Amino acid sequence: MGEHTEKNAQGSAGGGVGSEAAQVPQPSVPTETNEATQQPRENTTGQGSRRAEKKSPSVDWSAIRERAVGLLAGIVRWAGLIFALILVGHIIFVIGEANPDNSIVSWAADWSEGLALGFHDLFQPTDPKLSVLINYGIAAIFWLVVSSIVAKVIRRVGGGSV
Repeated sequence: MGEHTEKNAQGSAGGGVGSEAAQVPQPSVPTETNEATQQPRENTTGQGSRRAEKKSPSVDWSAIRERAVGLLAGIVRWAGLIFALILVGHIIFVIGEANPDNSIVSWAADWSEGLALGFHDLFQPTDPKLSVLINYGIAAIFWLVVSSIVAKVIRRVGGGSV
C-alpha cells in the first residue's frame, strides 16, 4: 500500500509516464503576422524579432508635410504674439514713465519703432502717452490679426486642418 501511494504522488507531480506528460506545455515558437494576409507565420530565425525582414522603411510624406505646415503656422503665430508683446511692453513703459536709460526699456523702444511699421504716427493727440497708447496699441493688434491670418493661409495652402 505504501508503494501505491508513492506512485500516485509521483504521477501527480509530473514524474509518472502517464497522460500527464502529454499535458506539459511546450515552448512556443515566436510568430509574426504577414501584413498582406494577416495570417501568422513562424519566425524562421528563432530570434523573435523583425530584424530578419529587410523592409524598406515607408515614409508617410503627408504626415511629414502636415507637421511641417503646422510647425510653420505655429512659428508665424508665435512671432506675431512676441511682436505684440514687445509693443505692449513699450506702451506700459511709456505710460508708467519707466527710466528710459534702463537697458530693457531702451531695447523695447528700439524694437517698437521697427515693429510699429507706419502706425507710430498714425494719430497725433496732444498727450504723448495717449499717442503711444493708441498708435502702438493698433500696431500690436495688427501683428496679432495678421499673424493669425497668415497662419490660417499657411494651413489651408499646406493642406492641414484649420
